[in-house]
Amino acid sequence: MHLYCVRHGESEYNADHRIQGQLNPSLSELGRLQGKAVAEVFQTVEIEAIFTSPLKRAAETARFVAEMVPSAEFIEIEDLQELNAGIFQGLRWDEIAERYPEEAKRWKAQEPDFVIPQGESRRQLMDRGRKAMETIYENYSQFQKAAVIAHGGILTAAFKSLLQIPAEINPFALQNCSISQLARTEERIRLISLNQVWHLDQVNSGRRVGSGDL
Repeated sequence: MHLYCVRHGESEYNADHRIQGQLNPSLSELGRLQGKAVAEVFQTVEIEAIFTSPLKRAAETARFVAEMVPSAEFIEIEDLQELNAGIFQGLRWDEIAERYPEEAKRWKAQEPDFVIPQGESRRQLMDRGRKAMETIYENYSQFQKAAVIAHGGILTAAFKSLLQIPAEINPFALQNCSISQLARTEERIRLISLNQVWHLDQVNSGRRVGSGDL
């Protein structure tokens, strides 16, 4: 199975530089334009299914793809939700550092087993990301090509787990509506491409683009 993994378009919280985690903001105006732009890529890719996180910013992005490829089956995968960022959710990083200095320090140090209070750890996210991908591979093996519309944190965590990259190492970052491709054969899983954004050049040109994986 060949998977086209797409991070959602810019959300209202991305634009405001807030940690959203499993909070549920919608796409921003720019995010909707990005969603339409990434959907156009799938005019020439014969996907048979669209797997999406149930959170609005991913599901709204996925709907743009579904409009472009109406024949594709539309499937929500609960485990594709973003990291539960617990007490960090809804805050900017400067607010987190002020209110929760010790927790912010440990998260920035990338300790894989540090659990954000009321949330998850990086290692837990990797386990959930792998579970989500295995659900797709094992339960929907009839599909040859599919899109996976989710979040920066869960996608990079899934890539790390599938490629057996240690939890302490964080080599990936994904931009809004970027495309990364995974190919699975009987022998192995390969990361074919990472963070492709050529399709966003016109949409993002001259605009203030939000940042952050969560």
